[in-house]
Amino acid sequence: MPRNHPDTVSAVLARGRLGIPAVVFFVVAAAAPLTAVAGGATTGYAVTGVLGIPLAYLVVAGVLALFAVGYVAMSRRIVNAGAFYTYVACGLGRPAGVAAAIVALVAYNTMQIGLYGVFGAVLSGFLNDRYGMNTTWWLCAFLACALIAVFGLLRIDLNGKVLAVLLVAECAIAVVYDAVMVSHPAEGVIRFDTLAPSHLIGAGVGAALVTGIAGFVGFEGTTVFAEETKDPKRTVPRATYIAVAVTGLLYGVSAWAMSVATGPDKIVDAARSDGTDLIFNLVSPHLAASVVTTGRWLFITSLFAALLSFHHTVARYAFALGRERVLPSVLGRTSRRTGAPKAGSILQTALAAAVLTGYVLAGADPIVHLFFWLTSTGALGVLILMTATSVAVVRYFTRIAHHDGLWRTTAAPLLSALALGAILVVTVEQFDTLLGVEPTSPLRWMFPASYALAAAIGLAWALTLRAVRPDIYQTIGLGVDSATASLRTPDPVRQPA
Repeated sequence: MPRNHPDTVSAVLARGRLGIPAVVFFVVAAAAPLTAVAGGATTGYAVTGVLGIPLAYLVVAGVLALFAVGYVAMSRRIVNAGAFYTYVACGLGRPAGVAAAIVALVAYNTMQIGLYGVFGAVLSGFLNDRYGMNTTWWLCAFLACALIAVFGLLRIDLNGKVLAVLLVAECAIAVVYDAVMVSHPAEGVIRFDTLAPSHLIGAGVGAALVTGIAGFVGFEGTTVFAEETKDPKRTVPRATYIAVAVTGLLYGVSAWAMSVATGPDKIVDAARSDGTDLIFNLVSPHLAASVVTTGRWLFITSLFAALLSFHHTVARYAFALGRERVLPSVLGRTSRRTGAPKAGSILQTALAAAVLTGYVLAGADPIVHLFFWLTSTGALGVLILMTATSVAVVRYFTRIAHHDGLWRTTAAPLLSALALGAILVVTVEQFDTLLGVEPTSPLRWMFPASYALAAAIGLAWALTLRAVRPDIYQTIGLGVDSATASLRTPDPVRQPA
Protein backbone atom coordinates (compact mmCIF):
# COMPACT_ATOMS: atom_id res chain seq x y z
CA MET A 1 0.00 0.00 0.00
CA PRO A 2 1.41 3.46 -0.85
CA ARG A 3 2.97 5.38 2.02
CA ASN A 4 0.64 8.36 1.57
CA HIS A 5 -2.48 6.24 2.14
CA PRO A 6 -3.72 6.16 5.77
CA ASP A 7 -3.73 2.64 7.19
CA THR A 8 -7.09 1.14 8.11
CA VAL A 9 -6.52 1.66 11.84
CA SER A 10 -5.49 5.31 11.85
CA ALA A 11 -8.14 6.11 9.23
CA VAL A 12 -10.98 5.18 11.58
CA LEU A 13 -12.45 7.43 14.25
CA ALA A 14 -12.97 6.03 17.75
CA ARG A 15 -16.14 3.96 17.63
CA GLY A 16 -18.90 3.48 20.18
CA ARG A 17 -18.04 6.41 22.45
CA LEU A 18 -21.15 8.55 21.92
CA GLY A 19 -24.81 7.85 22.71
CA ILE A 20 -27.90 9.95 21.95
CA PRO A 21 -27.42 12.39 24.89
CA ALA A 22 -23.76 12.99 24.02
CA VAL A 23 -24.51 13.70 20.34
CA VAL A 24 -27.34 16.05 21.33
CA PHE A 25 -24.98 17.87 23.67
CA PHE A 26 -22.42 18.30 20.88
CA VAL A 27 -24.80 19.63 18.26
CA VAL A 28 -26.90 21.83 20.55
CA ALA A 29 -23.67 23.14 22.07
CA ALA A 30 -22.62 24.15 18.55
CA ALA A 31 -25.91 25.97 18.17
CA ALA A 32 -25.10 27.52 21.59
CA PRO A 33 -28.55 28.47 22.96
CA LEU A 34 -27.40 31.30 25.21
CA THR A 35 -25.06 32.58 22.51
CA ALA A 36 -27.88 32.62 19.95
CA VAL A 37 -30.19 34.41 22.38
CA ALA A 38 -27.85 36.93 24.01
CA GLY A 39 -25.55 37.37 21.02
CA GLY A 40 -27.22 36.28 17.78
CA ALA A 41 -30.79 37.47 18.33
CA THR A 42 -29.70 40.75 19.89
CA THR A 43 -27.18 41.50 17.16
CA GLY A 44 -29.74 40.43 14.56
CA TYR A 45 -32.23 42.98 15.89
CA ALA A 46 -29.53 45.66 16.02
CA VAL A 47 -27.89 45.17 12.63
CA THR A 48 -30.91 44.32 10.46
CA GLY A 49 -33.57 46.39 12.25
CA VAL A 50 -36.06 43.58 11.54
CA LEU A 51 -38.67 42.86 14.23
CA GLY A 52 -39.46 39.35 13.01
CA ILE A 53 -36.41 37.62 14.53
CA PRO A 54 -38.51 35.43 16.92
CA LEU A 55 -40.81 34.28 14.13
CA ALA A 56 -37.81 33.67 11.88
CA TYR A 57 -36.43 31.19 14.42
CA LEU A 58 -39.73 29.30 14.51
CA VAL A 59 -40.11 29.26 10.71
CA VAL A 60 -36.55 28.07 10.25
CA ALA A 61 -37.10 25.34 12.85
CA GLY A 62 -40.06 24.08 10.82
CA VAL A 63 -38.10 24.09 7.57
CA LEU A 64 -35.15 22.32 9.18
CA ALA A 65 -37.44 19.67 10.67
CA LEU A 66 -38.64 19.02 7.13
CA PHE A 67 -35.04 18.91 5.89
CA ALA A 68 -34.15 16.44 8.65
CA VAL A 69 -36.60 13.84 7.29
CA GLY A 70 -34.53 13.12 4.18
CA TYR A 71 -31.25 13.90 5.96
CA VAL A 72 -31.70 11.16 8.55
CA ALA A 73 -33.01 8.78 5.88
CA MET A 74 -29.60 9.15 4.22
CA SER A 75 -27.85 8.67 7.58
CA ARG A 76 -29.44 5.23 7.89
CA ARG A 77 -27.83 4.24 4.58
CA ILE A 78 -24.50 6.07 4.81
CA VAL A 79 -22.36 6.57 7.92
CA ASN A 80 -19.54 9.02 7.24
CA ALA A 81 -17.96 11.94 9.11
CA GLY A 82 -18.12 13.88 5.83
CA ALA A 83 -21.93 14.31 6.15
CA PHE A 84 -22.99 16.93 3.55
CA TYR A 85 -19.98 16.15 1.39
CA THR A 86 -20.68 12.44 1.30
CA TYR A 87 -24.42 12.79 0.74
CA VAL A 88 -23.95 15.21 -2.16
CA ALA A 89 -21.29 12.93 -3.67
CA CYS A 90 -23.55 9.88 -3.45
CA GLY A 91 -26.58 11.74 -4.77
CA LEU A 92 -25.24 14.24 -7.31
CA GLY A 93 -21.88 12.74 -8.21
CA ARG A 94 -18.28 12.98 -7.08
CA PRO A 95 -17.48 16.41 -8.62
CA ALA A 96 -20.49 17.97 -6.87
CA GLY A 97 -19.46 16.21 -3.67
CA VAL A 98 -15.96 17.68 -3.67
CA ALA A 99 -17.41 21.12 -4.46
CA ALA A 100 -19.71 20.71 -1.44
CA ALA A 101 -16.74 19.65 0.69
CA ILE A 102 -14.81 22.85 -0.02
CA VAL A 103 -17.95 24.93 0.62
CA ALA A 104 -18.39 23.09 3.93
CA LEU A 105 -14.82 23.78 5.01
CA VAL A 106 -15.27 27.49 4.27
CA ALA A 107 -18.67 27.65 5.98
CA TYR A 108 -17.76 25.87 9.20
CA ASN A 109 -14.43 27.65 9.51
CA THR A 110 -16.12 31.05 9.19
CA MET A 111 -18.69 30.01 11.81
CA GLN A 112 -16.02 28.84 14.23
CA ILE A 113 -13.59 31.70 13.71
CA GLY A 114 -16.35 34.32 13.82
CA LEU A 115 -17.31 33.17 17.31
CA TYR A 116 -13.87 34.16 18.60
CA GLY A 117 -14.86 37.79 18.06
CA VAL A 118 -17.86 37.75 20.36
CA PHE A 119 -16.09 35.48 22.86
CA GLY A 120 -13.16 37.86 23.15
CA ALA A 121 -15.35 40.97 23.34
CA VAL A 122 -17.72 39.54 25.95
CA LEU A 123 -15.04 38.00 28.16
CA SER A 124 -12.77 41.05 28.10
CA GLY A 125 -15.69 43.37 28.80
CA PHE A 126 -16.82 41.21 31.71
CA LEU A 127 -13.34 40.97 33.23
CA ASN A 128 -12.72 44.68 32.84
CA ASP A 129 -16.07 45.77 34.30
CA ARG A 130 -16.35 43.14 37.02
CA TYR A 131 -12.77 42.74 38.15
CA GLY A 132 -11.08 45.91 36.88
CA MET A 133 -8.73 43.98 34.61
CA ASN A 134 -7.19 45.83 31.71
CA THR A 135 -7.44 43.21 28.99
CA THR A 136 -8.32 43.23 25.29
CA TRP A 137 -10.71 41.14 23.20
CA TRP A 138 -7.97 39.62 21.12
CA LEU A 139 -6.00 38.44 24.16
CA CYS A 140 -9.08 36.56 25.39
CA ALA A 141 -9.70 35.21 21.88
CA PHE A 142 -6.17 33.82 21.56
CA LEU A 143 -6.43 32.29 25.04
CA ALA A 144 -9.60 30.49 23.92
CA CYS A 145 -7.84 29.39 20.74
CA ALA A 146 -5.08 27.78 22.80
CA LEU A 147 -7.57 25.95 25.02
CA ILE A 148 -9.56 24.74 22.01
CA ALA A 149 -6.33 23.37 20.54
CA VAL A 150 -5.84 21.24 23.65
CA PHE A 151 -9.45 20.02 23.89
CA GLY A 152 -9.48 19.21 20.18
CA LEU A 153 -6.87 16.51 20.72
CA LEU A 154 -8.62 14.81 23.65
CA ARG A 155 -11.05 11.90 23.57
CA ILE A 156 -14.40 12.87 22.03
CA ASP A 157 -16.43 11.44 24.93
CA LEU A 158 -14.51 13.57 27.45
CA ASN A 159 -15.37 16.66 25.40
CA GLY A 160 -19.00 15.51 25.43
CA LYS A 161 -19.07 15.47 29.23
CA VAL A 162 -17.74 19.02 29.41
CA LEU A 163 -20.32 20.21 26.88
CA ALA A 164 -23.13 18.40 28.72
CA VAL A 165 -22.57 20.31 31.95
CA LEU A 166 -22.29 23.67 30.20
CA LEU A 167 -25.32 23.07 27.98
CA VAL A 168 -27.72 22.03 30.73
CA ALA A 169 -26.72 25.05 32.81
CA GLU A 170 -27.10 27.58 29.99
CA CYS A 171 -30.49 26.20 28.90
CA ALA A 172 -31.72 26.40 32.49
CA ILE A 173 -30.61 30.01 32.92
CA ALA A 174 -32.14 30.98 29.57
CA VAL A 175 -35.51 29.56 30.68
CA VAL A 176 -35.29 31.48 33.96
CA TYR A 177 -34.48 34.71 32.13
CA ASP A 178 -37.37 34.17 29.70
CA ALA A 179 -39.79 33.71 32.58
CA VAL A 180 -38.55 36.91 34.23
CA MET A 181 -38.82 38.99 31.05
CA VAL A 182 -42.32 37.75 30.19
CA SER A 183 -43.53 38.29 33.75
CA HIS A 184 -42.29 41.90 33.65
CA PRO A 185 -43.54 43.20 30.29
CA ALA A 186 -43.07 46.78 29.13
CA GLU A 187 -46.03 48.96 30.16
CA GLY A 188 -47.51 45.92 31.92
CA VAL A 189 -48.83 44.33 28.71
CA ILE A 190 -47.57 41.15 27.04
CA ARG A 191 -47.50 41.76 23.31
CA PHE A 192 -46.96 39.37 20.41
CA ASP A 193 -46.13 41.92 17.71
CA THR A 194 -42.74 40.37 16.85
CA LEU A 195 -44.50 37.10 15.99
CA ALA A 196 -46.69 38.73 13.33
CA PRO A 197 -46.22 37.14 9.87
CA SER A 198 -46.05 40.59 8.30
CA HIS A 199 -42.51 40.99 9.64
CA LEU A 200 -41.32 38.21 7.32
CA ILE A 201 -42.71 39.85 4.21
CA GLY A 202 -40.78 42.41 2.18
CA ALA A 203 -37.42 44.03 2.87
CA GLY A 204 -35.29 42.34 5.48
CA VAL A 205 -36.90 38.90 5.36
CA GLY A 206 -33.71 37.32 4.04
CA ALA A 207 -31.66 38.90 6.82
CA ALA A 208 -34.11 37.66 9.46
CA LEU A 209 -34.18 34.12 8.09
CA VAL A 210 -30.43 33.72 7.74
CA THR A 211 -30.06 35.10 11.28
CA GLY A 212 -32.40 32.31 12.30
CA ILE A 213 -30.40 29.73 10.35
CA ALA A 214 -27.17 30.95 11.96
CA GLY A 215 -28.64 30.03 15.32
CA PHE A 216 -29.29 26.46 14.20
CA VAL A 217 -26.00 25.77 12.45
CA GLY A 218 -24.55 22.75 14.21
CA PHE A 219 -27.73 20.68 14.47
CA GLU A 220 -26.80 18.90 11.25
CA GLY A 221 -23.58 17.77 12.91
CA THR A 222 -25.31 14.66 14.22
CA THR A 223 -24.14 12.83 11.10
CA VAL A 224 -20.60 14.20 11.43
CA PHE A 225 -20.27 12.26 14.71
CA ALA A 226 -22.08 9.17 13.37
CA GLU A 227 -18.92 7.06 13.08
CA GLU A 228 -18.25 7.59 16.78
CA THR A 229 -21.74 6.65 18.02
CA LYS A 230 -22.82 3.34 19.50
CA ASP A 231 -25.76 2.85 17.13
CA PRO A 232 -25.71 5.35 14.20
CA LYS A 233 -29.05 4.28 12.70
CA ARG A 234 -30.82 4.95 15.99
CA THR A 235 -28.70 7.72 17.48
CA VAL A 236 -28.47 10.12 14.53
CA PRO A 237 -32.22 10.45 13.73
CA ARG A 238 -33.28 10.90 17.35
CA ALA A 239 -30.49 13.35 18.15
CA THR A 240 -31.28 15.40 15.04
CA TYR A 241 -34.97 15.82 15.82
CA ILE A 242 -34.30 16.56 19.49
CA ALA A 243 -31.73 19.21 18.56
CA VAL A 244 -34.11 20.99 16.16
CA ALA A 245 -37.01 20.94 18.63
CA VAL A 246 -35.03 22.15 21.64
CA THR A 247 -33.17 24.93 19.88
CA GLY A 248 -36.16 26.12 17.85
CA LEU A 249 -38.43 26.49 20.84
CA LEU A 250 -35.79 28.08 23.05
CA TYR A 251 -34.65 30.59 20.41
CA GLY A 252 -38.12 31.66 19.37
CA VAL A 253 -39.39 32.09 22.92
CA SER A 254 -36.27 33.89 24.14
CA ALA A 255 -36.12 36.38 21.24
CA TRP A 256 -39.84 37.08 21.75
CA ALA A 257 -39.40 37.45 25.53
CA MET A 258 -36.80 40.17 25.01
CA SER A 259 -39.25 42.11 22.85
CA VAL A 260 -41.90 41.73 25.55
CA ALA A 261 -39.58 43.19 28.18
CA THR A 262 -38.51 46.18 26.07
CA GLY A 263 -41.73 46.63 24.12
CA PRO A 264 -41.82 45.53 20.44
CA ASP A 265 -41.38 49.10 19.23
CA LYS A 266 -38.24 49.57 21.31
CA ILE A 267 -36.43 46.25 20.87
CA VAL A 268 -34.27 47.39 17.94
CA ASP A 269 -33.11 50.58 19.68
CA ALA A 270 -32.49 48.65 22.91
CA ALA A 271 -30.43 46.05 21.05
CA ARG A 272 -28.37 48.74 19.37
CA SER A 273 -27.67 50.59 22.60
CA ASP A 274 -27.07 47.61 24.92
CA GLY A 275 -25.66 45.04 22.50
CA THR A 276 -24.99 41.63 24.03
CA ASP A 277 -25.70 43.05 27.51
CA LEU A 278 -29.38 43.55 26.66
CA ILE A 279 -30.78 40.33 28.11
CA PHE A 280 -28.77 40.76 31.32
CA ASN A 281 -29.82 44.40 31.70
CA LEU A 282 -33.47 43.40 31.29
CA VAL A 283 -33.42 40.78 34.05
CA SER A 284 -31.00 42.41 36.51
CA PRO A 285 -33.68 44.59 38.25
CA HIS A 286 -35.69 41.46 39.07
CA LEU A 287 -33.04 38.88 39.99
CA ALA A 288 -30.28 38.58 42.54
CA ALA A 289 -26.91 39.87 41.35
CA SER A 290 -25.45 36.36 41.71
CA VAL A 291 -27.99 34.93 39.24
CA VAL A 292 -27.18 37.63 36.67
CA THR A 293 -23.45 37.08 37.14
CA THR A 294 -23.95 33.34 36.72
CA GLY A 295 -25.79 34.06 33.47
CA ARG A 296 -22.90 36.16 32.21
CA TRP A 297 -20.42 33.41 32.97
CA LEU A 298 -22.66 30.87 31.26
CA PHE A 299 -22.85 33.13 28.21
CA ILE A 300 -19.08 33.02 28.06
CA THR A 301 -18.94 29.24 28.54
CA SER A 302 -21.70 28.89 25.93
CA LEU A 303 -19.47 30.64 23.44
CA PHE A 304 -16.57 28.41 24.38
CA ALA A 305 -18.74 25.31 23.97
CA ALA A 306 -19.79 26.47 20.50
CA LEU A 307 -16.17 27.13 19.55
CA LEU A 308 -15.20 23.65 20.69
CA SER A 309 -18.07 21.92 18.91
CA PHE A 310 -17.42 23.69 15.58
CA HIS A 311 -13.73 22.93 15.94
CA HIS A 312 -14.57 19.23 16.13
CA THR A 313 -16.85 19.51 13.09
CA VAL A 314 -14.18 21.19 10.93
CA ALA A 315 -11.53 18.69 12.03
CA ARG A 316 -13.79 15.77 11.06
CA TYR A 317 -14.58 17.22 7.64
CA ALA A 318 -10.84 17.56 7.03
CA PHE A 319 -10.38 14.00 8.30
CA ALA A 320 -13.02 12.64 5.92
CA LEU A 321 -11.37 14.35 2.95
CA GLY A 322 -7.88 13.28 4.01
CA ARG A 323 -8.97 9.68 4.50
CA GLU A 324 -10.20 9.58 0.91
CA ARG A 325 -7.03 11.49 -0.19
CA VAL A 326 -9.07 14.31 -1.71
CA LEU A 327 -6.94 16.46 0.60
CA PRO A 328 -3.45 15.47 1.84
CA SER A 329 -3.65 12.03 3.43
CA VAL A 330 -2.03 13.25 6.66
CA LEU A 331 -5.42 14.82 7.49
CA GLY A 332 -6.96 11.33 7.38
CA ARG A 333 -5.00 10.04 10.35
CA THR A 334 -6.25 9.94 13.92
CA SER A 335 -4.43 9.85 17.22
CA ARG A 336 -3.89 6.23 18.27
CA ARG A 337 -4.27 7.27 21.91
CA THR A 338 -7.46 9.36 21.75
CA GLY A 339 -8.98 8.57 18.34
CA ALA A 340 -9.19 12.30 17.56
CA PRO A 341 -8.41 13.60 14.03
CA LYS A 342 -5.11 15.13 15.11
CA ALA A 343 -3.89 16.78 11.91
CA GLY A 344 -7.28 18.29 11.06
CA SER A 345 -7.56 19.69 14.58
CA ILE A 346 -4.13 21.31 14.45
CA LEU A 347 -4.82 22.75 10.99
CA GLN A 348 -8.09 24.33 12.13
CA THR A 349 -6.37 25.91 15.13
CA ALA A 350 -3.60 27.33 12.94
CA LEU A 351 -6.11 28.80 10.48
CA ALA A 352 -8.14 30.40 13.28
CA ALA A 353 -5.02 31.95 14.79
CA ALA A 354 -3.97 33.37 11.42
CA VAL A 355 -7.39 34.94 10.74
CA LEU A 356 -7.56 36.41 14.24
CA THR A 357 -4.14 37.95 13.73
CA GLY A 358 -5.36 39.58 10.53
CA TYR A 359 -8.40 41.07 12.26
CA VAL A 360 -6.27 42.40 15.11
CA LEU A 361 -3.84 44.07 12.71
CA ALA A 362 -6.75 45.57 10.75
CA GLY A 363 -8.32 46.98 13.92
CA ALA A 364 -11.72 45.48 12.99
CA ASP A 365 -14.74 45.46 15.29
CA PRO A 366 -14.89 42.00 16.93
CA ILE A 367 -18.71 41.95 17.23
CA VAL A 368 -19.86 43.31 13.87
CA HIS A 369 -16.97 42.54 11.52
CA LEU A 370 -15.74 39.28 13.03
CA PHE A 371 -18.71 37.72 14.81
CA PHE A 372 -21.79 38.84 12.90
CA TRP A 373 -20.32 39.09 9.42
CA LEU A 374 -18.46 35.78 9.54
CA THR A 375 -21.14 33.73 11.31
CA SER A 376 -23.79 35.09 8.93
CA THR A 377 -21.58 34.14 6.01
CA GLY A 378 -21.07 30.71 7.56
CA ALA A 379 -24.84 30.31 7.90
CA LEU A 380 -25.21 31.17 4.20
CA GLY A 381 -22.76 28.39 3.36
CA VAL A 382 -24.65 25.85 5.45
CA LEU A 383 -27.89 26.98 3.78
CA ILE A 384 -26.30 26.26 0.39
CA LEU A 385 -25.19 22.83 1.61
CA MET A 386 -28.62 21.93 3.00
CA THR A 387 -30.31 22.93 -0.26
CA ALA A 388 -27.88 20.82 -2.29
CA THR A 389 -28.22 17.92 0.13
CA SER A 390 -32.02 17.92 -0.15
CA VAL A 391 -31.71 17.62 -3.93
CA ALA A 392 -29.06 14.92 -3.49
CA VAL A 393 -31.35 12.88 -1.23
CA VAL A 394 -34.07 12.80 -3.88
CA ARG A 395 -31.56 11.88 -6.59
CA TYR A 396 -29.94 9.19 -4.44
CA PHE A 397 -33.14 7.36 -3.59
CA THR A 398 -34.36 7.42 -7.18
CA ARG A 399 -31.25 5.44 -8.15
CA ILE A 400 -31.65 2.56 -5.68
CA ALA A 401 -34.34 0.14 -4.69
CA HIS A 402 -35.56 1.28 -1.30
CA HIS A 403 -38.31 0.68 1.22
CA ASP A 404 -37.99 3.85 3.27
CA GLY A 405 -41.27 5.36 2.12
CA LEU A 406 -42.15 8.06 -0.39
CA TRP A 407 -42.40 10.77 2.29
CA ARG A 408 -38.88 10.24 3.63
CA THR A 409 -37.10 9.73 0.35
CA THR A 410 -38.90 12.05 -2.06
CA ALA A 411 -41.71 14.29 -0.79
CA ALA A 412 -40.07 15.77 2.32
CA PRO A 413 -36.64 16.29 0.71
CA LEU A 414 -38.24 17.90 -2.33
CA LEU A 415 -40.32 20.27 -0.22
CA SER A 416 -37.29 21.17 1.90
CA ALA A 417 -35.24 21.82 -1.25
CA LEU A 418 -37.90 24.24 -2.47
CA ALA A 419 -38.20 25.99 0.91
CA LEU A 420 -34.45 26.22 1.50
CA GLY A 421 -33.87 27.33 -2.09
CA ALA A 422 -36.39 30.16 -1.68
CA ILE A 423 -34.70 31.27 1.54
CA LEU A 424 -31.32 31.11 -0.19
CA VAL A 425 -32.42 33.34 -3.07
CA VAL A 426 -33.96 35.95 -0.76
CA THR A 427 -30.93 35.88 1.51
CA VAL A 428 -28.45 36.55 -1.29
CA GLU A 429 -30.65 39.33 -2.67
CA GLN A 430 -30.80 41.04 0.74
CA PHE A 431 -27.29 40.33 1.99
CA ASP A 432 -26.61 44.06 2.28
CA THR A 433 -29.33 44.30 4.93
CA LEU A 434 -27.80 41.39 6.78
CA LEU A 435 -24.36 43.00 6.83
CA GLY A 436 -25.76 46.43 7.59
CA VAL A 437 -24.05 48.02 4.57
CA GLU A 438 -25.26 50.12 1.65
CA PRO A 439 -26.88 48.25 -1.27
CA THR A 440 -24.05 49.49 -3.50
CA SER A 441 -21.33 48.09 -1.21
CA PRO A 442 -19.18 45.41 -2.89
CA LEU A 443 -19.25 43.47 0.39
CA ARG A 444 -22.83 42.36 -0.26
CA TRP A 445 -21.57 40.25 -3.18
CA MET A 446 -18.05 39.44 -1.98
CA PHE A 447 -19.19 37.19 0.86
CA PRO A 448 -21.70 35.13 -1.16
CA ALA A 449 -19.25 34.99 -4.08
CA SER A 450 -16.70 33.27 -1.84
CA TYR A 451 -18.87 30.14 -1.99
CA ALA A 452 -19.08 30.25 -5.76
CA LEU A 453 -15.29 30.39 -5.80
CA ALA A 454 -15.02 27.54 -3.26
CA ALA A 455 -17.41 25.37 -5.27
CA ALA A 456 -15.50 26.10 -8.49
CA ILE A 457 -12.21 25.11 -6.85
CA GLY A 458 -13.76 21.89 -5.56
CA LEU A 459 -15.26 21.05 -8.94
CA ALA A 460 -11.97 21.74 -10.74
CA TRP A 461 -10.04 19.61 -8.25
CA ALA A 462 -12.47 16.69 -8.62
CA LEU A 463 -12.13 16.79 -12.41
CA THR A 464 -8.35 16.95 -12.04
CA LEU A 465 -8.38 13.86 -9.83
CA ARG A 466 -10.56 12.05 -12.34
CA ALA A 467 -8.04 12.78 -15.07
CA VAL A 468 -4.73 12.22 -13.27
CA ARG A 469 -5.55 10.13 -10.17
CA PRO A 470 -8.54 7.93 -11.03
CA ASP A 471 -7.74 5.62 -8.09
CA ILE A 472 -8.36 8.49 -5.67
CA TYR A 473 -11.36 9.75 -7.63
CA GLN A 474 -13.06 6.36 -7.25
CA THR A 475 -12.84 6.53 -3.43
CA ILE A 476 -14.67 9.86 -3.13
CA GLY A 477 -17.68 9.45 -0.86
CA LEU A 478 -16.76 5.94 0.36
CA GLY A 479 -15.66 7.01 3.85
CA VAL A 480 -14.05 4.27 5.92
CA ASP A 481 -14.43 1.89 2.96
CA SER A 482 -12.00 4.01 0.95
CA ALA A 483 -9.05 2.28 2.62
CA THR A 484 -10.04 -1.07 1.12
CA ALA A 485 -11.80 0.13 -2.04
CA SER A 486 -9.42 -1.68 -4.35
CA LEU A 487 -9.91 -4.99 -2.52
CA ARG A 488 -13.68 -5.33 -2.64
CA THR A 489 -16.59 -5.51 -5.06
CA PRO A 490 -18.23 -2.10 -5.57
CA ASP A 491 -21.48 -1.57 -3.64
CA PRO A 492 -24.04 0.13 -5.92
CA VAL A 493 -25.83 1.61 -2.89
CA ARG A 494 -22.71 3.32 -1.53
CA GLN A 495 -21.02 4.18 -4.81
CA PRO A 496 -21.31 7.89 -5.72
CA ALA A 497 -22.90 8.64 -9.07
